[in-house]
Amino acid sequence: MNKWFKHIGIAIALLFSVTAFAHDGAEHEHDAQANNGQIWSQLKAGAEGYTTSTSEFHAQPINTYDLRVLELRSDLLAPALMAALFGMIIIFIVFIKVNGISKLHGGFSGKLVYRWSKFDVSIHWLGAIPCLLLILTGLTLLAGRFFFQPYIGEGLWSNLVYAAKQVHDFMAIPFMLGWALMTALWAKNQLPKMYDVKWMMVVGGYINFGPFKGKHPDAGFANAGEKLWFWAFAVFGLVISASGMLLLFPNLFEPSRTLSLIALVLHSVSAIIITAFSIVHIFMATVMSEGGMECMVSGYCDETWATQHHNLWFDEIKENGTLKYKE
Repeated sequence: MNKWFKHIGIAIALLFSVTAFAHDGAEHEHDAQANNGQIWSQLKAGAEGYTTSTSEFHAQPINTYDLRVLELRSDLLAPALMAALFGMIIIFIVFIKVNGISKLHGGFSGKLVYRWSKFDVSIHWLGAIPCLLLILTGLTLLAGRFFFQPYIGEGLWSNLVYAAKQVHDFMAIPFMLGWALMTALWAKNQLPKMYDVKWMMVVGGYINFGPFKGKHPDAGFANAGEKLWFWAFAVFGLVISASGMLLLFPNLFEPSRTLSLIALVLHSVSAIIITAFSIVHIFMATVMSEGGMECMVSGYCDETWATQHHNLWFDEIKENGTLKYKE
């Protein structure tokens, strides 16, 4: 009997020990959670700490920002970039099917007029080729997870993202160089004039039906549409370049997380605008305007094209003696 009492006593002692240990552990866990919550609140409130970093934000353990900005980028800007690219392509295809292209009245003259120097042609392509690659790779990085990833394998997707990132980073520098040269050297021919208003009112004479048919408004070296594209490229190219430098060289500029996030959003918004304008520019030069592409290939344009689309410029170079034909 004594043996049974002994076993019962040991069991009771063990039960009380386990209960006390569990209670003590629960209290410790509660205290830890309370401390963690307190620390997190302090961090969010901007509590400072110590680090060996020499950055401007070295004393700031955590940076708080509105997470809705991230949602804006992923839920709105990503589809908007897709719409800017593919939406504008679809719109132009439909427009050309309905309206047709702008043909040269009387056909090509066979006489080529000097319009762009070889240097101008070079810096155009210096900016244009990287711009196209940046649009395609940026589309992959920003919106690819929604539109490409679900339809390809994970291995292919990871390789695609890696390649897109490398090309995007590498093409940034020549794009910025081309943007800087074009903006500085071409701005003098892109200043708005009063006759640009009439050009816009008749859509440049590119409409082949209704009251707009056969209209060919006055235009200087650059028409109103080209000027609009130039200044959009100049302004938003600056935003893309500045934000891109912050994102490309964080160790050099050491931006805060908030500034990096703002730069990322501004970069995306500017890319959407430039993408839409780029599609319009490409269609106008290659498909919509007969004879337009020759200008940025050889630097010369057909005389009929010059008189039909840039009559004021053509009259000017005839009067001042700078008219040159390709021999």
